[in-house]
Amino acid sequence: MAISSRCDTSDRSARTVTIESSHVRATATRVTRCFMSACLALLAASLGIASAQAQTSAWPQRPVRVLVPFAAGGNIDVIARLTSQRMSEVFGQQFVIENRVGGNGTIAGETAARAQPDGYTLFWAGPAVVSIFPAITKAAYDPVKDFKPISVIGVNPQALVVNAKLPIKNVADFIAYVKAQPPGLPYAGGGGPGSLSNLLMALFLKRAGLQMTSVSYRGTAPAMTDLVAGHIPTMFVPLSEALPQAQAGNIRMLGVSGEKRARQAPEVPTIAESGFPGFRGESWNGALAPAATPDEIVNRISAEFARAAKEPKFVERLDQEGVGAPVDDPDERR
Repeated sequence: MAISSRCDTSDRSARTVTIESSHVRATATRVTRCFMSACLALLAASLGIASAQAQTSAWPQRPVRVLVPFAAGGNIDVIARLTSQRMSEVFGQQFVIENRVGGNGTIAGETAARAQPDGYTLFWAGPAVVSIFPAITKAAYDPVKDFKPISVIGVNPQALVVNAKLPIKNVADFIAYVKAQPPGLPYAGGGGPGSLSNLLMALFLKRAGLQMTSVSYRGTAPAMTDLVAGHIPTMFVPLSEALPQAQAGNIRMLGVSGEKRARQAPEVPTIAESGFPGFRGESWNGALAPAATPDEIVNRISAEFARAAKEPKFVERLDQEGVGAPVDDPDERR
């Protein structure tokens, strides 16, 4: 019995050793698997980071969409196309303009804000869609939180213009003419309530003690078409749009909204020197990106904007459009 007992003990010990050995092997296997899983996860993360960095460094690898919030042919559209053409030449990929019109420009803003932040969607903006419309309407984007500023490319004044067939030669004539008309004489409100064109006219009318009725358009380009055709008598419009029509004899410029007379039309006085001291209003054109767009991409575009602003041929093209180059400091342009 003792022998049997010892044998039983020996068997139990053997079984215990076997069990413990199996447990150790199982534990070791689990540890190995966990370690390998962690290594694989780390490797995948590293590859993902490396891939993202490689994609950022290689940007752009396909066309870049540039969302413009107003109709084709207007100031913001023309400058966006001019700048996009240069960006296409520099980066070797097409920067494609997409006019996303509606909602006083906020539809384009919402589309840009919700786009993938990969550098392939940019928002071409001005003060109306960045500061004015979001302040007076329920825009579906926050201009501060949803976007990362890239750079301003140019600034420009607007001009108070009238159809050339009207007996109006200057600001004083304009005031006398409006006062002689029945109440409710219309004016083109540019891109709608809140657009800079509309606000400048509202400010001017208030200071001049006049009452007129705003007629909204989907942008200043279609408004200018109606002005030239005589369907509407007057409006404020970016200088870049006023110059060719004035030179063609279709409209007459009465005053500019800048602090100084425009170099392209030195014979046209400022609104300030026409009896309204302190009157000033200028617009800017520039690009924004979705907020999470990599800084490397944003900085590359911003740097190219800075170089363009110092390139004589590009600056000359801006000048022809009535647009002045912005400040020299790239950080200030943001």
